[in-house]
Parts: sequence; C-alpha cells; structure tokens
Amino acid sequence: MTTTAPSAPPEAADRRRWIALAIVLTASFMDLVDATIVNIAIPSIRRDTGASFTALQWVTAAYALAFAIGLITGGRLGDIFGRKKLFLLGMGGFTLASALCGFAASPGMLIGARVVQGAMAALMVPQVLAIIHVSFPAHERGKVFGMFGAVIGLGAVCGPLIGALLTEGDLFGLAWRPIFLINLPVGLAGILLGRRFITESRAAGALRLDLVGTALATVGLLMVLYPLTQGREAGWPVWGFVSMAASPLVLAVFVRYERAKARKDGSPLVELSLFRVRTFAAGSGVQLTFGAVNGLFFLIWTLHMQLGLGWSPLHAGLTGVPFSVACSAAAGLSVQKLVPRFGRRVLQAGALIMLSGALLYIGVAGHYGTALVSWQMVPAMVLMGVGMGLIVAPITDSVLSEVPAEHSGSASGIFNTTGQLGMALGLGLSSVAFFGAVGDPDGAGAAPGAPFVAATTNALWWVAGGLVLVFGLLFLLPRRARTRGAAAPAADGRAAAETGTEAGTETGREQPALV
Repeated sequence: MTTTAPSAPPEAADRRRWIALAIVLTASFMDLVDATIVNIAIPSIRRDTGASFTALQWVTAAYALAFAIGLITGGRLGDIFGRKKLFLLGMGGFTLASALCGFAASPGMLIGARVVQGAMAALMVPQVLAIIHVSFPAHERGKVFGMFGAVIGLGAVCGPLIGALLTEGDLFGLAWRPIFLINLPVGLAGILLGRRFITESRAAGALRLDLVGTALATVGLLMVLYPLTQGREAGWPVWGFVSMAASPLVLAVFVRYERAKARKDGSPLVELSLFRVRTFAAGSGVQLTFGAVNGLFFLIWTLHMQLGLGWSPLHAGLTGVPFSVACSAAAGLSVQKLVPRFGRRVLQAGALIMLSGALLYIGVAGHYGTALVSWQMVPAMVLMGVGMGLIVAPITDSVLSEVPAEHSGSASGIFNTTGQLGMALGLGLSSVAFFGAVGDPDGAGAAPGAPFVAATTNALWWVAGGLVLVFGLLFLLPRRARTRGAAAPAADGRAAAETGTEAGTETGREQPALV
C-alpha cells in the first residue's frame, strides 16, 4: 500500500515537493557526471597509479556493468521497501564509494570501488522517476520531466568539462582524485535534505525479487566480458575462449529459469514474452549495439586526444563541447518537430549522419596524424553529436510503442539495462579494437605518438561497422510510434497510474528526454 507523509498546509506541501525535486535532480546529475567524468581523467589515473590499459578498461566497464545488472532489481527493491529509503541508501552508498574511489591506493582498489559505485547507482537512479511520479500530479509532470531532460543534457555537457577542470587543476596535489571526492559534499547534503523533504512511497503490488536470475545473468555476462577485457594482457589464453564459448550455455540456463519463475510467481527478472514483440526485440538489438558503439567511441576518443595528440585534459574537454551541444540540440528537435512528422526515418538519418561523422573522423585522423588540431576535428564531432541526438531521444518511445501497457515498466527497465550492457561490451571490445592495435603499451608509453593515432582509426572502423548494423536494425521498428496511452484506457485512472509508477521505477537514463 502506498505510504504518504503526514498532511501539511498546501504551501508547505508544495515547497516540500519542489525541494524533493531539486534533490533527486541533483542525484541524477551526480550520477550522469560520474559516468562521463572518468574518461577524461584516464591518462592521469594511469600516470599516477601505474595502472595497465586493461585495468583502465575495468575502471570504466565495472561501473557500467554493475549499474546494468542491478538496475531492474534496484527498482523492485524501491517498490517493495520504499523509494525514499532505497534512494537514500543508494545515495549514501554512492557517496561512500566515491570516497573510496578518491582515496584508492591501487588500481585494484579503484576498480572495486567503481563496482560498488555502480551498484549503488542502480539503487538510487531507478527511484528518481518514481519519486517524481508520486510527488507531482499528472498536469505538472510535463514541466517537471522537461526540467529532468534539461538536467540530463547539462550532465552530458558538464561531465567532461568538470573532469578536465578538476584533473588539470590538480587541487591540493590530488591529480585526478577530486573527480570522485567532489561527490562527498553533494551526497551528504542530498542525504540530509532527502530525509526531511522526500515523501516515502511504495508500489501497491510490487513484483518479487529474482536473486537467482540476477546471479545467473551476472555469471553469464562476466564469462564474456572478463576474458574479452583481460584476454589481450594475458596473451589470449585458452581458458578465455572456453569461458566465452560456455557463456551462451549459462545464459540458456538463465532463460529456462526465467520461464519457470514466470509460471511460478509471475515475477521474473526479465519478462521474456516481450521479445516476441518484433519491435521490442529489434529495438533491444539497436540499444545493445548503439551502447557498444558509444562505450567504445567515448573511451578511444579521449585516449586519442590525450595520448595520441598530447592534449591536456582541459583542451580535450573543450573540444568535446561542440559534440555535446549538437547532441542536445538535435535531441530536442527530434522529439518536438521531426519524429512526429517523419517517424522512423529520423532515427535512420541519425545513424547515417553519425556514420558520416565517424568516417570523416577517420579521414582527418589519418591525414593529419599527430598534427591534428581541434578545429579540424569539430566538423566530425558535430556530425556525430547531431546523429546521436536524433537517435537517443526518440528511440525508447519507438521501441516501446507496441509493448502491451501492462508490461511497459518491465520493458522500459529491460531496454535501458540493455543499453548499459552494450556500453560495458563496447568498453570490453576496446581491448581488441584499440589497445590491440597500439601494440605493446609499455613500449608505447603514455607519450603522444603515432601508435595511438593508428589505434584510433582502427577502432573507429569498428564504430562505423556498429553504426551500419544499427541502421539496418532500425528498419524493423515501426514507421511511426503508436500512442501507448490510447491502448490502455482505465475507467478510474488507477491502472494507468500504476503502470506509470512501474515504468518510472525501472527506467534508466534515457527515458526523461522522451517525455
């Protein structure tokens, strides 16, 4: 049964919910910035800790993988035990993990802290939309979600810049560590204010936890990602190939278990019947591939600028501003103007524009080599930003448009989890696509040079191939997204409200931009 705060005068209640909104938006901003801030500091982390390139891959991939695996379970925990309680627990854990990251004495400690950080984000982030849903009436949610979308865009722009400023500023001689330590005052303030101003709520009929399913999925995915990431450094041993070959068997056991759990109590981790909806299955393929493209691209882009071209973190961060601005502008335009008129073709145009940007980047990187300057990179980055914006904003609505309304929450959670898994896969692929082309990392060192430029162009061909696959999969989506609201009328509005709440708790990062 949904719980609410004690009654209060209208002005006090109104003030409380707007303060609560500021708190959850700040938490979302903190999570988004932390997911993007690390890439810009990777060369500094390597110099300071002596981490291998494989360890650096895990610094980024560990967060994405832990977040993805825990996302759906985190939403369900909030439904069962209370969203405020889980939000505060997640924020507290995220803040503590940030401190562990900032004071990490070794690459192994940093990777472990990043796993905890991703797991805590998986508890915190799913509660945000649910808290907004129960705090604001329907007629105000459009404005509120618009504010949420603006925070998402701001986080995308600010993450690399904040990371660059903190890293290059070398505050108190701490080098890269302030990119994590900055979360401490923000997190502590959020916890104190959240205890006072956020109203507790629970779902009326929450699904049960599926810990066995979570464990099977985790093992199956790690059997692919661990040898893929670690294999190059270990000399591609036989056990790695055996592990990757056995992973489909573990995932097959996971599928059988999920089917049995669906028959037993109706609360599997993954609602497998959704994949019988062609658009959802194809859209999940798009999301997985697109996530892999993004995970690979953003890592190698940063390394190209700093290790290949010798740019400072601030120089690299400022070079990324045109990309972020173009992406945000295209995202807003696609949802408001283009998709209602042109439908699926907008997403396909985005894939082609992004592909043209990747090919242009390959051209300029190959032509200018280590002499490449920022303005020569800008046209390619603007194209890639515009293309990404045309895809990320409308993709969720297109994919979920044919999903039955009663499964919209599960579908949204699975879809966003797929994107996070794709990002972790892309970071793992960098071992082959980028670091394998660099050759001996110890021999190449951290100095700017041609090996990193050559590795960048090699990895960009992988990015281009992924975008071609995305373009092809987009043909399986409906020409125009159906209006889901019309498919689920509810006489008293209660069913629609419950569906919306469920969707909120299991939604990841991209959803707010679609509202």
